[in-house]
Amino acid sequence: MLQITVNDNNTFEIEKLDGQWSINNTPASWDARKQPNGLISILYNGKSFTAIVENVDVKNKELSFRINGQRHTVTVKEPIDQLLSSMGMDLKAMQKVEPIKAPMPGMVLKVLVVPGQRISKGDGMLVLEAMKMENILKASADATVKSIKVIERTAVEKGAILIELE
Repeated sequence: MLQITVNDNNTFEIEKLDGQWSINNTPASWDARKQPNGLISILYNGKSFTAIVENVDVKNKELSFRINGQRHTVTVKEPIDQLLSSMGMDLKAMQKVEPIKAPMPGMVLKVLVVPGQRISKGDGMLVLEAMKMENILKASADATVKSIKVIERTAVEKGAILIELE
């Protein structure tokens, strides 16, 4: 049985037994197909929807997509994740937070955080100019800023550690 959480507030238990899907122990009929144009066509209990996938985070088992202009983020917990969580061993909480590194050579335009600051996943950390474009580097997890290794208006190489997190 999979546990699916949508937008961090609606949780569903999804199961497939003998070829029949159920959501919270209620039979459900659905199908999803990727279209040649990249969109996902979904048929759910006789209703048709079109989804645009925005982000797939395999490591954290998250998927972000849009249906009718509304963004939805889905988190999947497999049986092993549920068991570990019930034992107080949530893998996400136990994962080491990686430092923010330069994805490409560029110029640090602005540092958006300070040491000691608590940040949430998705918060902007730093603005890096590369190839005449401004890129906001975002936090990949909740953390605390340990130290800032760069100063504004300096060049950095690809892979350089910019901000350390804890």
